[in-house]
Amino acid sequence: MSVPDLVLDPSLRQWVLFPILFVMILVGILRHYATVLLQPGPKKGDSKSVREQQFLQYSGKLRANADVLPAESFQMRQSYLSQQMKEGRYLKDPEAAGAGGPPNMLTDPKSMDGMIEMMKGQIMMVVPQTIMMGWINAFFAGFVLMRLPFPLTIRFKDMLQSGVATKDLDVRWVSSLSWYFLNLLGLQSVYSLILGGGNSAGGMAAMGANPAMMNVQQPGMDYKKLYQAEAENLELVKHSYLLDGVENRILAQYRNN
Repeated sequence: MSVPDLVLDPSLRQWVLFPILFVMILVGILRHYATVLLQPGPKKGDSKSVREQQFLQYSGKLRANADVLPAESFQMRQSYLSQQMKEGRYLKDPEAAGAGGPPNMLTDPKSMDGMIEMMKGQIMMVVPQTIMMGWINAFFAGFVLMRLPFPLTIRFKDMLQSGVATKDLDVRWVSSLSWYFLNLLGLQSVYSLILGGGNSAGGMAAMGANPAMMNVQQPGMDYKKLYQAEAENLELVKHSYLLDGVENRILAQYRNN
């Protein structure tokens, strides 16, 4: 037996559909500015820690791009970096490195600051969502707001008709709670248009990598051992210059053509 189509009250658009959309945009803007206000001010960086990390990164990049350097230039850099890393020349604290065991994340001030910043971002994501879902469930539970203009499979029924307990309703009908989830996932372009790129209105930054945690030393990281291992890896690199015999290769390529 065919199921008749629904006839929606036009006032649902003014009193349910648009209010949810506008409130979510407003909450996203408030979330962005609250996140900006909660961010700590710029702190003075530790030049020795930065040098310790960048020296290790420089050695890794030298190994990865060894073929772009002539043999003499690479050997000079190879011998210099290998010797400096074995001696621990650029360690932050050469005497204390490797002596006290792995650093504890709970006693490291930088790690604690990063954890607090990550918790702030998660709170700014979870609290507005909880309030919004409670508001929608209290005032708009069970409303069917609109019908999508394109056909969908039955697998979309649970996603688009949350809060509407009926099996015969066409999949294209969207409930109020599903409209909230669709806006939650699809308003990032609107936030970018209003606030610019890199905003925190969508709250998705809290779910991924937090910038405050990027420069925090991870527990168990011993730079003295990392330097020694990197020195060994650098000494094992078999160098081959990219431009050796390039003339013969070019002539052979044109000769074959």
